[in-house]
Amino acid sequence: MDITKTLSAELGVREQYVANIISLLDEGCTVPFIARYRKEMHGTTDDQTIRLLEERLAYLRNLEQKKADVTASITEQGHMTPELLSAIDAAETLAALEDIYLPYRPKRRTRATIAKERGLQGLADALLRQDLTDAALDALAASFVNAEKEVPDLAAAYAGACDIIAEAVSDSPAVRKDLKADIAKTGRVGSAAKTEEDTVYSMYYDYSEPFSKIPAHRILAINRGEKENVLKVSLDADRETELDLIRRRYVRGRGEASRLVDAACVDGYDRLLFPSLERESRGELTEMAEKQAIKMFGQNLKPLLMTPPVKGKVVLAVDPAYRTGCKLAVVDANGKVLDTGVIYPTPPQNKKEESAAKVRALISRWGVNCISIGNGTASKEAELFIAETIRPYGGAVTYAIVNEAGASVYSASKLGAAEFPQFDVSIRSAVSIARRLQDPLSELVKIDPKSIGVGQYQHDLPQNELSASLKNVVEDCVNAVGVDLNTASPSILQYVSGVSSSVSQNIVAYRDEHGAFATRMDLKKVKGLGPKAFEQCAGFLRIPGGREIFDNTGVHPESYDAAERLLRLVGVNKKDVGAGLPDLPKQVSVLGREKVAAAVGVGVPTLDDIVRELTKPGRDIRDSLPKPILRADVLSMEDLVPGMTLKGTVRNVIDFGAFVDIGVHQDGLVHVSEMSERYIKHPGEVVKVGDVVSVRVLSVDLKKKRISLTMRKI
Repeated sequence: MDITKTLSAELGVREQYVANIISLLDEGCTVPFIARYRKEMHGTTDDQTIRLLEERLAYLRNLEQKKADVTASITEQGHMTPELLSAIDAAETLAALEDIYLPYRPKRRTRATIAKERGLQGLADALLRQDLTDAALDALAASFVNAEKEVPDLAAAYAGACDIIAEAVSDSPAVRKDLKADIAKTGRVGSAAKTEEDTVYSMYYDYSEPFSKIPAHRILAINRGEKENVLKVSLDADRETELDLIRRRYVRGRGEASRLVDAACVDGYDRLLFPSLERESRGELTEMAEKQAIKMFGQNLKPLLMTPPVKGKVVLAVDPAYRTGCKLAVVDANGKVLDTGVIYPTPPQNKKEESAAKVRALISRWGVNCISIGNGTASKEAELFIAETIRPYGGAVTYAIVNEAGASVYSASKLGAAEFPQFDVSIRSAVSIARRLQDPLSELVKIDPKSIGVGQYQHDLPQNELSASLKNVVEDCVNAVGVDLNTASPSILQYVSGVSSSVSQNIVAYRDEHGAFATRMDLKKVKGLGPKAFEQCAGFLRIPGGREIFDNTGVHPESYDAAERLLRLVGVNKKDVGAGLPDLPKQVSVLGREKVAAAVGVGVPTLDDIVRELTKPGRDIRDSLPKPILRADVLSMEDLVPGMTLKGTVRNVIDFGAFVDIGVHQDGLVHVSEMSERYIKHPGEVVKVGDVVSVRVLSVDLKKKRISLTMRKI
């Protein structure tokens, strides 16, 4: 297999670009670095395509290695043929390769291997030929009768030979291919109840859906129900149709030999083949569902991480609770903790007046602009209390509900303890809730992505694959935004291209010992950060107010000379870059992008990036995304009536819809059928986490705490 050609065809990327990307990956370059700083080499291929190429490259290389291993094994056994070698070379998936190798894979002792040990392979071969009369067949079978080999009579000889045929049928790559295609086309997944109790799996107590149509979330749901011993799950196929597919390959004629072969085919199907295909097919369904769920995690996590920061505000965080009280933390505009405390406005204490006085005192003392309320236990009561408390400020103080998923994980972690050793875990959670509003990305990177609470069935998924996928998402977000080298924590630095966990610690240690980094070049003095790591990370690390103005942009140090030549070409003084150069794109356009690129010594894509960065140095790409909703008053579920139109924030996107926070503590569901006037296959086509959307209330079920919403026009 020519991997470069294969990837080019699969991804629609020119072969030369694919070859260049493979070369860069093999050199140890990261996806963010390749996507951003090697555009001329890959034709501005986007980072997600490069990620996919990286994954497929690993798969295809693994497939090639497996092919070599299988070829060596079959050759060593003495069974290799030109046809078999051709089939191995043509295998496009690991599953197809496994089917080819199955007849030659070393097996545990089976009925067929025992029959072969008893010398019955020749009789099995004669049966398969089906060219003997019944009398001639019996005569041949009689020659295989041998009491010493535990073949006492004709019946035993035929039974053993049929065992060999049954296993051959089950192991046949051609048969397995035919039956897998039939199952994919006509098979159904079914489930039945193993209990009479009413459970969350009740809808699956008598359930059946075509194999080809069952969505990922239902596959994972019935798998979980099976794991919890609530459901019995099966794969249903048309047995007679599948047996006919087998008979067409093996049964020829009407004699005794054909009858025995037919019986062996049925036995092979019922005892060996269908159970094996059922496991494989369900495994493939589960793998597909897991990949979809992991993809949804990534799609939900990215916009959450990229939520625009609420800048320049002193934030009071409220971590709601009942008995133990609501924990408070005030942080300044840079995230520094100014004050902490506890109030008891919720049951059972209900000390609302005392709590309100304390909140207003903190607002007055520290100039609080915004209040961040965690969405956990007692959130609704805390929100009602805060809304009432800040009403006298007439909108000068606002609040927002913040997803606190994972805050408790962070607060009890070694990282939380190291960052705030003077606080107990509850106060650390409050600080995290405040900082999540101020800079979601910097705070959320401190938490295991699986604990952030977006997506479906995270605990049922392959944890290594989920972790790797989510790590890639975090890495993409961190490098897309850029990181302040002089304020960043090790938690966020370790996601910067080329920076390992140990090097992130070394960067902070160097900063603590020598003071703030004056230039990016000082990174070369950090222990463990060699030339390759510097190349990979330098462009993503920013130094606001440093000696080198370009250090506060996404311009890579390797392009500083080109940037200076560009400034000279358009007659701009370098010292003016700090204020931004809004006219630069027009100036370059007038001169001609291709001519300017040639004059400064870079390709057009790199020139475009330099111009974009110099137009607005220090820009934050998150500023152009939907802002968090800051509220001054509150609604409750009881206030909702069908037909009411509200603004809300998308909190989670799943396969069958999206949950939207409309400010009543209970998120409402917009079913996929209510998202658009046009037909859509998946909610992700319309919304993503963090989107601010207009919704209309369809129905409210106070007893079940369910809100049904629509985004369709009235």
